[in-house]
Amino acid sequence: MNEIQQLVVAALVVVGSFFLLVGTVGLLRFPDVYNRMHASSKAATLGASSILLAGFVYYGPQGAGLTSLVGIVFLFLTAPTGAHLISRSAQKMGVPFFGKAAEWPREESD
Repeated sequence: MNEIQQLVVAALVVVGSFFLLVGTVGLLRFPDVYNRMHASSKAATLGASSILLAGFVYYGPQGAGLTSLVGIVFLFLTAPTGAHLISRSAQKMGVPFFGKAAEWPREESD
């Protein structure tokens, strides 16, 4: 493995770890399920994808590298779907929005 490849792998792992840390902080600090869901799904998708991409760069296109690419595709297909299902379920259960979103004027049907 050459120097540039090592730097790319290290940079991707650092970026991925940063996004996962930010997602964790958002999950702990945000006030309601909608904000927490948004923080965790977006940051976790970017963070895990960066770390899986580092695995692809490290191992190459055969074996574990191919598994990393399949993991990225699977993550990009399932994370938004899961976040959407969580938000729809919370909305149908009547979980209120926090802050200004709860105060927005609603259109009334006559």
